[in-house]
Amino acid sequence: MVLTDSAHSCDRANPLLCLNYEPVLELLGDDYYDIVAAAEFPLKILWFRNEDLLQSLGLEPAQVADEDFVAAFGQFQTPPRPLLALRYHGYQFGEYNPFLGDGRGFLYGQVRGLAGDLYDLGTKGSGTTPYSRGGDGRLTLKGGVREVLAAEALHRAGVRTSRCLSLIETGEQLWRGDEPSPTRSSVMVRMQRSHIRFGTFERLHHCDRKDLIAILLDHVIEQYYPHLQPQRDRYAQFYAELVQRVAELAAQWMAAGFCHGVLNTDNMAITGESFDYGPYAFIPTYDPRFTAAYFDYFGRYSYGNQPAICHWNLEMLQAPLSRVISFADLEAGLGKFDQYYTQAYRQRMLHKLGFENLSTPEAEDLLQLTLKFLQHSQIGYHHFFTELRQQFSPIWRETVESIFDPNLSLNDDLKTLWQQWKIVYFNLLLGSPESELGLISERLRIYNPITALLRPEIEAIWKLIVEEDDWSGFYDLLHRIRM
Repeated sequence: MVLTDSAHSCDRANPLLCLNYEPVLELLGDDYYDIVAAAEFPLKILWFRNEDLLQSLGLEPAQVADEDFVAAFGQFQTPPRPLLALRYHGYQFGEYNPFLGDGRGFLYGQVRGLAGDLYDLGTKGSGTTPYSRGGDGRLTLKGGVREVLAAEALHRAGVRTSRCLSLIETGEQLWRGDEPSPTRSSVMVRMQRSHIRFGTFERLHHCDRKDLIAILLDHVIEQYYPHLQPQRDRYAQFYAELVQRVAELAAQWMAAGFCHGVLNTDNMAITGESFDYGPYAFIPTYDPRFTAAYFDYFGRYSYGNQPAICHWNLEMLQAPLSRVISFADLEAGLGKFDQYYTQAYRQRMLHKLGFENLSTPEAEDLLQLTLKFLQHSQIGYHHFFTELRQQFSPIWRETVESIFDPNLSLNDDLKTLWQQWKIVYFNLLLGSPESELGLISERLRIYNPITALLRPEIEAIWKLIVEEDDWSGFYDLLHRIRM
């Protein structure tokens, strides 16, 4: 194992402290962050540790004790690098806010995974910073539980997402307007490619620092878009690729039936990753107007509006990037958003239906009939695809009647619509070689998790935690959403 340049960090031979932390963002200079200290907590109980992420960092889970997590990410014992509260601004519900920044977290460190990619370890709930603006810098335990679950469910659904490395209860009583209070506190560590946000560039534009925009953009390309470095027009190509990544991310959310809830520009990562899960929700039924955040009174961030909001956020990013990229190049890049989104969403949904990216008119008919049936029947969105996964059989290729019927009371119009769906599905099966049936079954398994992370599920496991300090439901739900 490679030691950091702070050898004293490894005095206890804690594998988490002995990772090879790199000062990559730190070396850009303090125009991008403030050095902060972590809060001291009266209690440290580890409730979640992510074994998958340990392995991706080259650590054997059996060699990392729970006490190692507590020392590193609860006590923040001898941090291997300075703790950095990142500076950024952002558009919140369409209005520019210059008073943002890491208000309850910091960049703990940067480390490379086994494949050589650089990752951030960022905290949430670790104490006040210069950007707390009167807040307490804490995270409720329920908020931490919800983020762990969201990240794992999205990862299982194939969404490009951050994931939680650990969740530790910290023993403080917090008061919140959106939870019964006092409520329990926690600190979480999130792992993702980068915590650099759209709002990081927006702040530099607001401060009239073209020089820092160029420095940051060079850094982003070097670390997260290295294939573009040799290109003379790498800045323009960066934006064009970011547009594609964000369009594909929006398609991933939509196919997964996920509503982020707060798609402000400070919640948009420059790497095109999904992160920071607050008032999110998975849709119970297909309803484009579904809104996750109780404070989103006008549905700006509704489920169906997510692609348009992502487009708008990319458009707002053009202001800072126009300091170093021509407007014509920016417009050309953004002009492909709809094409990227449509292609990605179509492919995702066809996968959920068991097929590859078919070009036949019947495939398009199947998508339209599926969405129409889901919306008009209000059958459970996730239930529909789970039933398709579990009931699929090669005999569906023999007769239309052999294809399953949803367990619903359908009126005549819906019966007609469902019959049309079955005929199109049957014809697609009939047009596929027999050897394809096994692949269809496998795609249905891969792209349709059995368990949906709906609000009642989360509330049920939280009730057990609050009333009985019983975490068995949490671990069981984690197991099921990963299946």
